[in-house]
Amino acid sequence: MADSTHGIGTQAIGLALRGHRVTGTDLSPRAAARAAREAARRSLSLRTAAADMRRLPFPDGPFDTVVCADNSLPHLLTEQDVYAALTEMRRVLRPEGLLLVSTRHYDDLLRDRPASTPPQVHGNADCDEGEGRTVTFQLWHWHDDGEHYDLEHFQLLPAGREWRVQVRRTTYWALGRDRLAGLAAEAGFVDPEWQMPQETGFFQPLLVARAGE
Repeated sequence: MADSTHGIGTQAIGLALRGHRVTGTDLSPRAAARAAREAARRSLSLRTAAADMRRLPFPDGPFDTVVCADNSLPHLLTEQDVYAALTEMRRVLRPEGLLLVSTRHYDDLLRDRPASTPPQVHGNADCDEGEGRTVTFQLWHWHDDGEHYDLEHFQLLPAGREWRVQVRRTTYWALGRDRLAGLAAEAGFVDPEWQMPQETGFFQPLLVARAGE
């Protein structure tokens, strides 16, 4: 099983804990190394690699399943790049292998084009002076094409009686479900089907497809 999630290996480690043999990839060598450390802390066997999902460093057909989760694919901003990534995922799957891709609820977001997300409080909300709590929210700046948006992720961290602010910035393509399913079909996947959170219990819509012969 290949896992091309971003970050510190959340999906890869979770799958390994359930007994799957997992290879986790991330574009960042630092993130891939951290995922390996997190797995080692849990005494898990987890292969990791720094890799661009458009050029995966694996031979043809070694994996039963490819997981691209947590809105990773919409970091790619053109049809050409998304198609290239899906083609690579198809290449490293055995025939009839399974593809799982999760994204944000982009059909709804394309309709509403929100400018921000509600603040979320993490930690103990009863602590005094903000101690032990963090607050996160996002600002979204939509491009003129109505599909791409720049995201600013704000994290407020307690610092005594003050708050310290961390900001991360990135750009996404709000890739609708029909469009993504069509690109998957063009890349050689069959029977693409969207499964929604109310069916799966997962927090994002999930595209499920099989590698064609």
